[in-house]
Amino acid sequence: MNSSTLGVRQAQKQKTRQALLDAGLRLLEEQSLSSLGLREVTRVVGVAPAAFYRHFRDMADLGVALVEESLASLHVMIRAVLAEQADAEEVIDRSVEAVAAHVALHPAHVRFIARERHGGVRAVREAIAAELERFGDEVAQALATQEESHGWSAEDVRMLAGLYVDHLVMTASAFLEAGGAGAEEERRIADTARRQLRLISLGRRHWRDR
Repeated sequence: MNSSTLGVRQAQKQKTRQALLDAGLRLLEEQSLSSLGLREVTRVVGVAPAAFYRHFRDMADLGVALVEESLASLHVMIRAVLAEQADAEEVIDRSVEAVAAHVALHPAHVRFIARERHGGVRAVREAIAAELERFGDEVAQALATQEESHGWSAEDVRMLAGLYVDHLVMTASAFLEAGGAGAEEERRIADTARRQLRLISLGRRHWRDR
């Protein structure tokens, strides 16, 4: 078998894997992962149920892959915002804008994370927790380089990062729930998110005063 044939087969395999992920995500807009059947997913893609196992061990494995896919782009967006040399107000505004943009582009991914974060599939719950933990570590690394963190312990910086991550997830859920409610409601959510982040930022400036 030549390299060209291998390349075609690999591309087809990746295409089928992505089709299974897309089908699963689409079906999960109306139900939880614990109630979704393998045959439902393969029927949408148009492949035999046996073909599913060439890509995933089981439905939980597909769910874990969806967790990675769902949070990857948000990681990239927030890392980019935190890496900018900007004042706190601008970072807050950009963070909220990034979350709003992520929800607008990936509503099904956000809905999946919100539903399955406390859902019935343990492997997926643990994968979400692990991804958010890693996200928190990345945010902590970015915060530690900022002047406002001078003199802070690593534990306190990580605690602050956890607050930011929890807030971003909460804000994403709020934007998702407001879908279709109109621009005024989205502006209200964004304004509330900015005010809450400013409160966290204010507490950060005075944390060592305790």
